[in-house]
Amino acid sequence: MTDSTPNIPLTLARRIRSYVLRQGHLSPAQQRGMDEFYPVYGLPYTGQPLDLPQIFGERAAQPLIVEIGFGMGTATAQIAQARPHDNFIGIEVHSPGVGSLLNIIAGQQIANLRVIRHDAVEVLENMIPAQSLAGIHVYFPDPWHKARHHKRRLIQAPFVKQLAERLRPGGYLHLATDWENYAEQMLAVLSAEPLLQNTVDGYAPKPDYRPTTKFETRGLKLGHGVWDLVFTRI
Repeated sequence: MTDSTPNIPLTLARRIRSYVLRQGHLSPAQQRGMDEFYPVYGLPYTGQPLDLPQIFGERAAQPLIVEIGFGMGTATAQIAQARPHDNFIGIEVHSPGVGSLLNIIAGQQIANLRVIRHDAVEVLENMIPAQSLAGIHVYFPDPWHKARHHKRRLIQAPFVKQLAERLRPGGYLHLATDWENYAEQMLAVLSAEPLLQNTVDGYAPKPDYRPTTKFETRGLKLGHGVWDLVFTRI
């Protein structure tokens, strides 16, 4: 598998990426997940709009939620299982997490969840049609906490506009971060996007469907904050 794609426009090839592609070490189980289950539950990057009937079969008409950067995928799987009437596609670039989630999907036979290992920006640009999503989740993206690296943060105005355009009217965008400075930036950027409106005044209570991760629990015990933002498409 590779993250390089032929015929990518030069503007995309030169843009600043919001992640560092660490190949990392795959455990034997994660490697097995990639080898055995990506052909079953993974979706190749094609640069063409998703064929939902081919992907989800009789479930294709169900609302589609996309999660960007699912990490090891445990929370993603829990959300998909808790919401069986929605379809989910998780996008992640790092192989260990992809392999881990594929093993969960296969082991628990999660019918409404599929995975794409590719750059989310390119997937959104080329594979997700406008006004096709019921929801988008972006949980704990890399905060790039040093000020000189803030330009690498995923949540910037152009990307948020792209997200908003993929949402159908009434669809929602749910972000979460444990960095207050990043939360402030997220709130400012989302509030400035004319296609979006906040569901509350400021930060939202954590929705019941978002599990509390082990990392998040540890941070809360140490007194760290977590900020959720939920906006909807006008």
